[in-house]
Amino acid sequence: MSRNHVQSARRPAPAPAAGVLDPGVEAPGGVEPVYLELLARGASAEAYEQPVLLARAENRPPERIVALERAKLLALRVRGELEGRRRREAELSALFETAHDLAGLRDVDAVLQAIVQRARSLLGTDVAYLSLNDPVRGDTYMRVTEGSVAARFQQLRLGMGEGLGGLVAQTARPYVTDDYFKDDRFQHTLTIDAGVRDEGLVAILGVPLMLGPHVIGVLFAADRRARVFEREQIALLGSFAALAAAAIDTANLLTETRSAMAGLERANEIIKDRSAVIERASDVHDRLAELVLRGGQVRDVAAAVSQVLGGTVEFTDTADARSLARSLETSRTEGHAVRHGDDWIAAVAAGGQLLGALVLRGHPGLDPVDQRTLERAATVTSLLLLARRSAAEAEQRVRGELLDDLLDARAREPRQLRDRAARLRADLDATQVVLAARLDGPAADAEEAAAARRRLWSAASHLATTRHGLAAARDGGTVLLLPLGPDETATDLARRTARQLGAAVRQPVTVGASAPVADLASRPDTVAAAYAEGRRCLDALNLLGRGGDGAAAEDFGFLGLLLAGERDVTAFVMRTIGPVVAYDTRRGTELLRTLDAYFACGMSPARTKDELHVHVNTVAQRLERVARLLGDDWQRPARALEIQLALRLQRLGTPPERR
Repeated sequence: MSRNHVQSARRPAPAPAAGVLDPGVEAPGGVEPVYLELLARGASAEAYEQPVLLARAENRPPERIVALERAKLLALRVRGELEGRRRREAELSALFETAHDLAGLRDVDAVLQAIVQRARSLLGTDVAYLSLNDPVRGDTYMRVTEGSVAARFQQLRLGMGEGLGGLVAQTARPYVTDDYFKDDRFQHTLTIDAGVRDEGLVAILGVPLMLGPHVIGVLFAADRRARVFEREQIALLGSFAALAAAAIDTANLLTETRSAMAGLERANEIIKDRSAVIERASDVHDRLAELVLRGGQVRDVAAAVSQVLGGTVEFTDTADARSLARSLETSRTEGHAVRHGDDWIAAVAAGGQLLGALVLRGHPGLDPVDQRTLERAATVTSLLLLARRSAAEAEQRVRGELLDDLLDARAREPRQLRDRAARLRADLDATQVVLAARLDGPAADAEEAAAARRRLWSAASHLATTRHGLAAARDGGTVLLLPLGPDETATDLARRTARQLGAAVRQPVTVGASAPVADLASRPDTVAAAYAEGRRCLDALNLLGRGGDGAAAEDFGFLGLLLAGERDVTAFVMRTIGPVVAYDTRRGTELLRTLDAYFACGMSPARTKDELHVHVNTVAQRLERVARLLGDDWQRPARALEIQLALRLQRLGTPPERR
């Protein structure tokens, strides 16, 4: 009902004019039934004007029009009373439902959301929202919104005393503005104004959420157009604010109660756990002793302790424990497990040497008994590591001795060589590559250089073990014999080995590789020749300033001949044009002669056919055969240069009568 209608209904009716029926007397034609019907069907306020307008349009008698006007006013008054009662009934129902929700409080967020929804619905506003004070951060934040569409508005955090809500909090009284941006009675800020502008709000009503004398937040109702909030609406929003404050207070009390209950339950659990701790300590002692006796592995120790402590225990070696360095050193020095964030660290050491650490993940609340269990597990781990290291060193020596025998060609019985290699899980009949590895860069002194070489040999031995190869220390560096994988070249193997060894010793390592070799058991002298080739590649890398890299003989071409100390011309020729030489030998063809003439004629097939006295198609066919033998890139400048040099060397090395 509009305010004009309410004011008109409250003004006393004018005295009837002469000759007009008294309001208490039924008008002619029955005036009241028309408006009773409108009241019965809940017609809009505008519909009550229709009978008067219709009577005037039909030129009804003045007394009837006056009667209709009076009946209209009475009907509008009744309608206003009915609407007010329905509205109060809806408000009381909503308040009752909210109080009922509060009585059965399970989720404070759900109750606050229901309060905001009902406030928005009953006040008929576009938006309703609730903000709470944050005493820790000293500001206020948006807790619940309903009808909001702007993300920035929904995420507002405001300083105390800022905006309309700050005014409500300061005065502990409701505050209303019919035009937010024109109201200068509160402190405007860029953050608040930007959020309100994003949401498009104009009229805002705010009421305080009170717990005793303290304001803990503000409940708002807002419209995106100018609006005057009536006193009843302000009172209704205040009632919802009181229920919201009660919901928050109840939730806080429930939280405190649950926390106290949880504390009591925890104390009871601790008492029960103490009796189980002794049993766990005895159990872990038995398990660790059994692991040592049956030759268990480090992962078995970690798994057993994980099960006993109810967490995740991992072994970390010193190379991977750099982020734990300070805690690890403290544990090693003190001889106890120490806390590292939410984890526990127990140093694994033997004879003053740090071997690694046992790390208990995500278990900050470790009691003394469990701490001693972790320390005992670290001691057992160090014993297992020492035993494993001794076995590994023995195997490394055996691998090194076998490779030394191959390099020096001392053992020439193929069956014996194969048996020794098989015991080390190496296959001398497979295609292998000999790699020469050397540390790059000067050492601080002789002692540091010796220690670096020992680290290189240890890393190479470990790599050889995992790759089913052999390794030995020689000539101030390390030599490896590794199998060549499928679809792998000697260059690939050299580069990967340089990376792996460099990462292991934390220092650049240069690796030179031989060409692939095979049948080493029957031809052990091949290993020595391949090692010499690998060393020449190593020297070539150093001369070219490519320390810390890996390469094979195939990467250098004739540059390898120039840079290396010993020049293996035959090997270079065969690597470069060997397939063509073999093809001519088997088939009796003249591919080499054609290649020589082709380059001599400036790589022109037309001039080449004149030189050879053949048809140009014959030249083209021979060159296609060469491409299939040497690869499609044989005419690229670098390859062409190497092929021409190989042709020249091959021609120089061939007796005149065979040219």
